[in-house]
Amino acid sequence: MIAVEGLCKTFRVAKRSAGFKAAAKALFHREYTEIEALKGVSFKINEGEVVGYIGPNGAGKSTTIKVMSGILVPDSGKCEILGRTPWNDRIEHVKNIGVVFGQRSQLMWDIPVIDSFELLRDIYRVPQKEYKTNLDILTGIFDLDGILGTPVRQLSLGQRMRCEITASLLHSPRLLFLDEPTIGLDAVSKVAVRKFIKEINREKGVTVILTTHDMGDVEALTDRVLLIGKGQILFDGSFTNLKSRYNTYSLLTLDYTGEHKLLSMEHSSVLSNVNGRAVLKIDTKGRTVSSVISQLSGVLEIHDISVEVRPVEELIADMYKEYQI
Repeated sequence: MIAVEGLCKTFRVAKRSAGFKAAAKALFHREYTEIEALKGVSFKINEGEVVGYIGPNGAGKSTTIKVMSGILVPDSGKCEILGRTPWNDRIEHVKNIGVVFGQRSQLMWDIPVIDSFELLRDIYRVPQKEYKTNLDILTGIFDLDGILGTPVRQLSLGQRMRCEITASLLHSPRLLFLDEPTIGLDAVSKVAVRKFIKEINREKGVTVILTTHDMGDVEALTDRVLLIGKGQILFDGSFTNLKSRYNTYSLLTLDYTGEHKLLSMEHSSVLSNVNGRAVLKIDTKGRTVSSVISQLSGVLEIHDISVEVRPVEELIADMYKEYQI
């Protein structure tokens, strides 16, 4: 469905020092610096996949999305989506894609939300029956009934994001680009968005590319992760493999009765042990948590037990450090 090969994109940025003299000098002699946003980016995405496209700020995520959506033309490289080159066949290409940029709006700022939806219906030439069906479904899922007549400028950030996602799906796209789609959403709305993305992927086969700094979204939605850093793809694999690679320890908390010296064992260390409650750090590269529990159950009377794995954010941070980005 998506084949990206050797994409390169460089931006020429004007620079100058602070102060009036520097500003005056820049009027006659401007200096530039070149920033390589993409350096030979290549990957393939099959139809129906949900892919997390992650990386730190300035890594090249949004530039890639803009190239794939036809907004930017790369300096070199190839990009083919559904048999088309995005920047050469923009009109036909955009009929099959939906795009949500968390920091950009496709809604008209001063008119009611419903007017923007109807304008998009006309732009995409969506049949009235299909438009009405999609609008009813999306309005119910995102609880938009009370705000459809409200000008966009009067909406909260969370309300606007729900409307943005709705707007991107009115024309039934086959490919959905989501750039920070849950920014500003409360817990209830965030769960609703995640649930809906899963549903349209499962029931309609919509391919989803998600770029976000919210690792909860990545963990909840994606099966595959692409890591970009300094304009290059550094990791391409399943989220399960990512976790197994970087989740090097787990914390085991237990309430017990027995001799505390029995807590000591290979590939684990006791972080705390007070009044019959102990916290153990287990090296999961050396042994499994279940084997530790089994061994302790044979020598201690355990009343309660809980296991805590490392937060996803810490795993991603470790990956960033490994690749020095």
